[in-house]
Amino acid sequence: MEWIKAGRALRILGLRFLPPTAPSRSTTPLPSSINTAATTRVFPIRLASLRPPPDLLRLSRRHRSLSPPPTMVGISAGPSYGMQSMLKDGHKHLSGLDEAVLKNIGAARELSAITRTSLGPNGMNKMVINHLDKLFITNDAATIVNELEVQHPAAKLLVLAARAQQEEIGDGANLTISFAGELLEKAEELIRMGLHPSEIIIGYTKAINKTLEILEDLVEKGSENMDVRNMEEVVLRMKSAVASKQFGQEDVLCPLVADACIQVCPKNPANFNVDNVRVAKLVGGGLHNSSVVRGLVLKNDAVGSIKRVEKAKVAVFAGGVDTSATETKGTVLIHSAEQLENYAKTEEAKVEELIKAVADSGAKVIVSGAAVGDMALHFCERYKLMVLKVSSKFELRRFCRTTGSIALLKLSRPNADELGYADSVSVEEIGGARVTVVKNEEGGNSVATVLLRGSTDSILDDLERAVDDGVNTYKSMCRDSRIIPGAAATEIELAQRLKEFSLKETGLDQYAIAKFGESFEMVPRTLSENAGLGAMEIISSLYAEHAAGNVKVGIDLEEGACKDVSIMKIWDLFVTKSFALKYSADAVCTVLRVDQIIMAKPAGGPKPPQQGAMDED
Repeated sequence: MEWIKAGRALRILGLRFLPPTAPSRSTTPLPSSINTAATTRVFPIRLASLRPPPDLLRLSRRHRSLSPPPTMVGISAGPSYGMQSMLKDGHKHLSGLDEAVLKNIGAARELSAITRTSLGPNGMNKMVINHLDKLFITNDAATIVNELEVQHPAAKLLVLAARAQQEEIGDGANLTISFAGELLEKAEELIRMGLHPSEIIIGYTKAINKTLEILEDLVEKGSENMDVRNMEEVVLRMKSAVASKQFGQEDVLCPLVADACIQVCPKNPANFNVDNVRVAKLVGGGLHNSSVVRGLVLKNDAVGSIKRVEKAKVAVFAGGVDTSATETKGTVLIHSAEQLENYAKTEEAKVEELIKAVADSGAKVIVSGAAVGDMALHFCERYKLMVLKVSSKFELRRFCRTTGSIALLKLSRPNADELGYADSVSVEEIGGARVTVVKNEEGGNSVATVLLRGSTDSILDDLERAVDDGVNTYKSMCRDSRIIPGAAATEIELAQRLKEFSLKETGLDQYAIAKFGESFEMVPRTLSENAGLGAMEIISSLYAEHAAGNVKVGIDLEEGACKDVSIMKIWDLFVTKSFALKYSADAVCTVLRVDQIIMAKPAGGPKPPQQGAMDED
């Protein structure tokens, strides 16, 4: 009876009791001095150790002969509480300073450590192999972080900030990530000192606002008034952006990029479109063999035997040059050989009629966006029409923009306003590859192509990134042409002024402002280390020069000394620097505001099939 009562008591608590398999042989009653209620008392049981309570231990020691045989007790855990009861099994939950904040800071710091060694003209290259087994050898931070497929949520915030900088300005992605990593490293020191993340965020917000004010003061006087069609001024502003990707080649690349940009610059420079400057990469030769073509370069040959046409009108057909099939299926009954011959002649006559109509409109060049039929090609040869095939619809749009033509859906006679014009369309052989060059030297063209030559594909890819940075810099200077000193002169001046500003603050956020100022030392330190120079000597020399009032003194990496940037002609765009620092501070404050990480169980399902390597388009 006592065992039944004990079982009921355990069941009330949600525990399960298994009765003994066989009754005890002993019939000796328990002594009257022992309270039988002790056997029915409910004792707290630790699930980890499952040790019996002391009362039951004493009972078993005194009456081992009277106790029933050993029993199996199965204990089932009760319902879970808190976060476990709210989310599915398999979730992850991290909270607090050590688990959430410091781990986020650590992940972001690791990402910035990857990109920091690629900062500046002497930055090292990274060899990145993406999920499609495509190889990238580059020091471009935007390419590196895009191909790494970062998974950590805090590090992803830095990637998003770099991506925003790349899309908005086109340069400065490395500075965004590296500076954000340095700010988070300083924030970790402040947290370990005892400051709350909210105080750090307030201090960082004050510091970035003060930084943008100081940047306005450092702008070179007279730089806001600029002629975007002046080659010297464009190259001056573009030089530092291109040199950070291709150090030593900027004197060759910058004039090429500037020439291409000036050619396609519209009357209102604010409407400049970066897509109007194209890059054609041809393996062979060297960078000194590169050139700018005022028009479009297509990396394919003409279809027919006519390879060159001068001062030609151009007709573009997006649907291909061939006999058009009917929308519905039909059946033609032919009873004799004569009818079959007449049917073939009718089809041939129809195609000839269409090609003759195009030739009569004055067109000398036909561009097809799809297949070119053999019969249509035969009649194009008869009427002396040059035929080009452009498979990519994007290239077809650029071709239309270059020649001013309108793409027609079906093969038909084009109107005069639907025809385009090109000074020359010719097939040339460059480095063993046959390319079609569409030139439009007279007005009306809006596309220029930088023809790059290099020994390997990876070198050409890196040259293309340098050209893209140059073109994006030109777009930025069309919006805001103000410049500030480069070569880490601006960063040291910001560090010095922010430290002075922090001394005027009275709250705990003054420590955060001071650390924000110290973070700017990352730029001269990284530039010096990447160039193999003594970082501490350079930084102390820069501080001494700036304390004396020489705000334009920066690092000359070639000589390893401090020089005036106006002599070295190293200038940064104001808009590039301000956006990079703003995005960095925003990303850092977002990371510091996180105090819990809650990750749901990943969705199941089969994994997607592995895809092969894809082409560039």
